[in-house]
Amino acid sequence: MQKYLTPPGPGPQLGDPLPPSRASAQTLELMRLRRSTPADCLTEPGPDAPTLASILTIAARAPDHRRVTPFRFIIFEGDARARFGDVLREAFIAREPDADEKKIAFEQRRFLRAPVVVAVISKVDRDHRTPEWEQILTAGAVCQNMLIAASAEGFAAQWITEWYAYDTRVLAALGLDKSERIAGYIYMGSAKADPKERARPVMEQIVTRF
Repeated sequence: MQKYLTPPGPGPQLGDPLPPSRASAQTLELMRLRRSTPADCLTEPGPDAPTLASILTIAARAPDHRRVTPFRFIIFEGDARARFGDVLREAFIAREPDADEKKIAFEQRRFLRAPVVVAVISKVDRDHRTPEWEQILTAGAVCQNMLIAASAEGFAAQWITEWYAYDTRVLAALGLDKSERIAGYIYMGSAKADPKERARPVMEQIVTRF
């Protein structure tokens, strides 16, 4: 895996006082308009090394009860995307031995849809006193942080899983142990076109008061 030599910035140090809130109209607007861009609609350029390091650092600043750090990252960029495609090809053939070459080639090219893909690994410590469910939620918060950070850096992104997040052959090739799962693959790049707004929840249907 590539080593990123340029740090994203010093950031706060352990024990530093931090503001409990930070009013930001820009942040509210980003969140109000946040929209995933389908991986098929991504292209070059993607985040460079220092920008990606910054995105991952921000992603890792997720709520984490008792500081378990129940997650880790695997980065795919450059030739690594095609090498992982070989893993996808073999795993897909094992799943669907009757698939034709066109379908197999489509699955093999999954990671070539975006310049950068980051696998967010949920890494639960079942011996820790923090409940397993809370550790899993942390990994989800990490994925959302990454989407927001990518957007704030000027890149389009999508958080998806698809079959290869659950395939045992793929998980073994990635070196996951029995306590680990794929929380999601975050595809990042530049949008070929503006995504369209999709249907959103009707707030009156999901909000009640006790």
